[in-house]
Parts: sequence; C-alpha cells; structure tokens
Amino acid sequence: MITRGWPDWVGTFTGVAFVTVAVLPLVALTVWALARRRSATGTTPAWAWRTSLAEVGIVYGTVPWVWMIMLPGERAGDVPGRVSLVPLRDLFTMSSGQVIGNLLVFAALGFLAPLRFAALASVPRVLALAAGCSALVETAQYVLRLDRVSSVDDVLLNSAGAGLAALASRRWWRATAGTSSDRPRTAPGR
Repeated sequence: MITRGWPDWVGTFTGVAFVTVAVLPLVALTVWALARRRSATGTTPAWAWRTSLAEVGIVYGTVPWVWMIMLPGERAGDVPGRVSLVPLRDLFTMSSGQVIGNLLVFAALGFLAPLRFAALASVPRVLALAAGCSALVETAQYVLRLDRVSSVDDVLLNSAGAGLAALASRRWWRATAGTSSDRPRTAPGR
C-alpha cells in the first residue's frame, strides 16, 4: 500500500472538494465575526451581514475553482505551455463538465461583487473584471507550465459565467446601486 502525503492529496480534485467542505464552519464563523465587528462599529446590522457575506462568499466561492484549474497536469514542467487564441475552437472539444466548470469559476465573484461594491453594479463591469481575472489565470497556467492549454475559450466561458451570475443577482444590487457599499451606514438614533 502506497501512502500519499497531504501535498499529494490536496493536489487532486477530490482533495480540493474535501477541503472546501471541511472549512465551511470556519467560513461561517468568519462571516459572523465580520458582521459582529461591523455592527459594533456603527454599521446597520443588515448592511454588516450583507457585506460580510458578500466578501467571504466571493473568496469561498472562487478560490476552490481557481485552485482546481491551477492543479498541474501529468507532464507539468516537462512540456511547454500551449496557447489557443482562436475563439470557439476549443469550446466544441470540451466536455459538458468542462464547460459547466468554466462557467462556475468566477460565478461567485459575478454574483456577489455587485452586492458588495457599488462600482461593480453593472454587468459590463463584472464581465470586464472576470475577463481580467481569467486572463491572469490563463497566463499563470502558461507561465508555470502546468501542462494545461491556455485558451481564449476558457476566458470567454469564465466571463460568461460571471456575467450570468451578475444577472441572477441583479434585482438585489440594483436596489442598492444608488448607495455606497463602502461607507458604513449607522442605525437611526446613533
């Protein structure tokens, strides 16, 4: 029986999923602590919870996906990076799981960023942010020689997923787009 160490284990999709689920209580505690701290400094409780959930949700909903797409392939470091810059060429060769996964990479960012940051309360801005983040990830895959294809289709799918998620949360962020999400709002009577 071969025993694998924890670095080998967390370098798998199963390991990423396990760690993501295992840290959920810590994530909930972080949201609670941030909201409590904000409420104690004069921010209305509803706003404190909203911003805390959005901030932690962006990180918790994005980091595992980025972690998974940055996992090295079998020949990482041995083969040069590969680039595909022709739009829609790779899309038709992807499995449905790859397409769905690419749509989910920045979905939490797209859903929650407009709720937290008033400056991002528009679908074009979310698309631009997601495209920039995705291009950085694809560049890192190429530079680090992870035995992955750096594809423009991945950028398009990652951005589309963030845009669709932003549309899904639009009714909530449009209601507060006129207020600054970065400024604490005090409760009446303070």
